[in-house]
Amino acid sequence: MTAELVRGQNHPLPETRLEIRVSAGHPVLAGAVLGDEQGRVAGAEWVAHPGAPSLPGVDVPGRPAADHRLAVDLDAVPAAVHRVSVLLALTGTAARFGALAAPFVAVTGPDGTEIASYTITGLDRESALVALELYRRQGAWKVRAMGQGYEGGLAALLGDQGMEHPADLAAAILATAAPEAPEVVPSRVPEPERVRHTAPQTAPDPAPATPPPAPDPAPMTPPPTPVAGTAAGGPIDYSHPRRRQTPAPAPEPRQAPPVPVAGDASGWSMDERLYNQVWGMFEDLARTAAAYRSACDFAESRLDRELDETLTDYRARAGGANDAARAAARARHDELVERAREALDRDLAQLAAESEVVEPALPVAYARWDNPVWHAYRVPAEEPMAVRLGDLHLPERTDLRIPMLVRLPLERGLWVDSGRGHSEAAGLLDEAELRRLALDCAVAHAARLLAAHPAGGFTVHLVDPAGAGAAALAPLVETGAAAPPARGAAGVSAVLEQLTERVDLLQMALRGGAADALPPGLDTARQLLIVHDFPHGFDERAVTRLRYLADEGPSVGVHLLMVAAREDAAAYGPLLDPLWRSLLRLTPVPDDHLADPWVGHAWSYEPPLLPPGSAILRQVLTQVAAARHGKQS
Repeated sequence: MTAELVRGQNHPLPETRLEIRVSAGHPVLAGAVLGDEQGRVAGAEWVAHPGAPSLPGVDVPGRPAADHRLAVDLDAVPAAVHRVSVLLALTGTAARFGALAAPFVAVTGPDGTEIASYTITGLDRESALVALELYRRQGAWKVRAMGQGYEGGLAALLGDQGMEHPADLAAAILATAAPEAPEVVPSRVPEPERVRHTAPQTAPDPAPATPPPAPDPAPMTPPPTPVAGTAAGGPIDYSHPRRRQTPAPAPEPRQAPPVPVAGDASGWSMDERLYNQVWGMFEDLARTAAAYRSACDFAESRLDRELDETLTDYRARAGGANDAARAAARARHDELVERAREALDRDLAQLAAESEVVEPALPVAYARWDNPVWHAYRVPAEEPMAVRLGDLHLPERTDLRIPMLVRLPLERGLWVDSGRGHSEAAGLLDEAELRRLALDCAVAHAARLLAAHPAGGFTVHLVDPAGAGAAALAPLVETGAAAPPARGAAGVSAVLEQLTERVDLLQMALRGGAADALPPGLDTARQLLIVHDFPHGFDERAVTRLRYLADEGPSVGVHLLMVAAREDAAAYGPLLDPLWRSLLRLTPVPDDHLADPWVGHAWSYEPPLLPPGSAILRQVLTQVAAARHGKQS
């Protein structure tokens, strides 16, 4: 399972023989620096670069390129090495990373399986950066997403690594990486129309045209198409490096957009291709909206600056020169916003067309409840890659829904918030209706998780201390998909004690390497605990066990699904803050509460409610229960 890292995040490495893949969209120099336990670099001999591409356990490319593969064998690095830093640097005429595509780095195993990936965003004037850091901690290796850039270039980077005479070493490295002949780059590149592979081109303030260089008789590969400009005026490429790329179209003006095809993404199976395609659509929507917002922000800031300049020029106040300057500034603002909106609408239309093709082709685990594929449901023989927990959209086009797919097994628990929060939709419902809707959403999530697992592969436990959720929990209980809920403080304590003992037992077995010595009657299925009406019926011991399950349970297949309002547990104060933070918060009504640290969007989440009067939930749960009981018999 791939971990998509953000800056500063780390992830364990299950392998020691690795390949680090770099996709930058522009020729960059790739290297590595070896450091000791304190992070110090012994000398230039601990730096792998094109002039000295091989060190013990590390091999880097011998020349700058847009795509790189670095080979790392952590078992072969010297015993004194506790850190391997992967560095990227610009060469030639490229001045800064902020004007180029966001570099993408991925760590893969020897078989090509992707372990972790990182898209390095937020760069501006930096011309060298530390992309990743592989570090040893307590005998185990981990990877950390760094993204640390240096405006001073490679010399500043090497100096920060503790190198002596970093400027001399940087000059020597860049000299060995210099191309033998100057590279000829076309001055303009035709704009591809397919939004799946490139975001809109809305340069905020085009510079005067430059005459193209003399034609080169040798064939040339055009650079990536730039997209929305930043306030600094530099292009940023938001194209996703893992989506299947197609050759650039012929330089014809305005070709028709390609016809969307379901499953048009990389992957070994159709489910994997559809999963990658859905996430590609999510990222395309994020990027094209970010490009539009960036262009509008730049237009506003430029307009404010130009209006301020007209006010400070007192000599032009007479004769109407100021009025003309203000009118021209507003005209430039409106033109830029209009061009950005046109590009956004074009890309959103292409994404909407792709969504219309992809949505009907989704398998059961990815499909909405109103998809006809549920009527042909059969208990699967193996677990899918992910399940759908709702839909996501942005205000630029609210009818364009992207499925919210969450990988299996769940890495964290779920929390359906039955409180009002700051949602306008929740404010229109009374408290009882909102709580009932929250429990209905939890039951729908549980049913989808049950339906996604093979027979007997998933077990649901219910905790309803006051019995207030009997009606909503009835589909799970009456179909036999779950046992009746635990009631009262004694029932709550019994269920929590059973699950905490299970977590302790499995953790001890795994840590001791004795997984085959588990008791013969132990249920090997993953467990889901649905907690309703928290904290009613919970004493301090029960609260402590609940926090323990939220923290330690997912690692051994014990998951938590809370249906609660945070204000109901306000008496506990900050004691429960770690619990709420450890859970993925979902809402029973549409709400723009899912923050996206990648591009800074606040995504609106829409819960996966069943169509009114639909019997599909009971039908699916009945099949799940029958398959489980048939396996047990």
